[in-house]
Amino acid sequence: MKRNIVSAVLLLFCFISLGVLSGAIPVMAGNVASADTAAALTVTPAPAGTEEPPLESPSPADIEDATPGASPTPETAASSTPTPTPTPDGGAAPVTITSDSLIDNHTYYSLDEAALLAEGVSLTLPADGYQILIVHTHTTEAYAPVPGGEYDACGDYRTTDPAYSVVRVGDELAAALEAYGLRVLHDTTIHDYPSYNGSYAASGETIAEYLAAYPGIALVIDLHRDALGDDEVMYKTVADADGETAAQCMFVMGTDVNLEHPLWRENLKLALTLQTAVLERYDTLMRPIVVCDYRYNQQLTTGSLLLEVGTAGNTLDEALAAVRAFAAAVGPVLYSCSAPDGC
Repeated sequence: MKRNIVSAVLLLFCFISLGVLSGAIPVMAGNVASADTAAALTVTPAPAGTEEPPLESPSPADIEDATPGASPTPETAASSTPTPTPTPDGGAAPVTITSDSLIDNHTYYSLDEAALLAEGVSLTLPADGYQILIVHTHTTEAYAPVPGGEYDACGDYRTTDPAYSVVRVGDELAAALEAYGLRVLHDTTIHDYPSYNGSYAASGETIAEYLAAYPGIALVIDLHRDALGDDEVMYKTVADADGETAAQCMFVMGTDVNLEHPLWRENLKLALTLQTAVLERYDTLMRPIVVCDYRYNQQLTTGSLLLEVGTAGNTLDEALAAVRAFAAAVGPVLYSCSAPDGC
């Protein structure tokens, strides 16, 4: 009888062990958080269409004390990448993305837009020397080609030709800001080709070099273009800018969830201030600010912005119209920061 009981117990133990190992029987850990805590710690996945993987390449200073996640897949070589087929309007489905909220929060932080705006920004642009730096971490990002605007592709909607990539959009933004009396440096270094991996580490080094050479630079804009869609449909964002069709723009702001970034709220307050200024003039030009777990080199200065201009479905002309409108709204705000007390 005892032998039968022992055998039954052993058989039951083996059954339970196999169930746990196979996942059929869940294991409950101790110290389970309350429902409120669990909800607060839920991290929303990155938004569909945000092209940059939510894994930044570490800067050299990060390598010793931070282990990055998986690197993004390198871009396809130009020789095996078909050139996008030009269409009169880019051929993408137009969408306008708006929200009652200024922030699209993808972190576990609770962010009070009104409180952050009320705190104001502490940005001071110097009276002399360069004030603003424009760079491109993904320098080869390009737009939907149109007849007469074809380009040699080095990836999917990417080109090393600066006349058709985000570099051209950076030129337009720099000129538009300079028209408001601002002094702008525009770096055109290619950071994402021939290797896409490590592009943020490369652009971080470029930014650090400029900040060392021109310590008066108070605002760094990393200008990208987004991508929206899937295998069946590609979208382009559209906005009205004084009767002209423009692409929509979007700030992507980093936090300190994964790596040290103690002043990230200063960057976010600046983005909110500029976002508000743009929406007061062009109510559809800006998509909500995406707040992410990763830094995107924004730890290098409290005046750091990642600006997405349009999507791969937009045309270059729509992206150019977008940054002209963007500059028309933020130019006067930034110029006011040149005052001795800043803004």
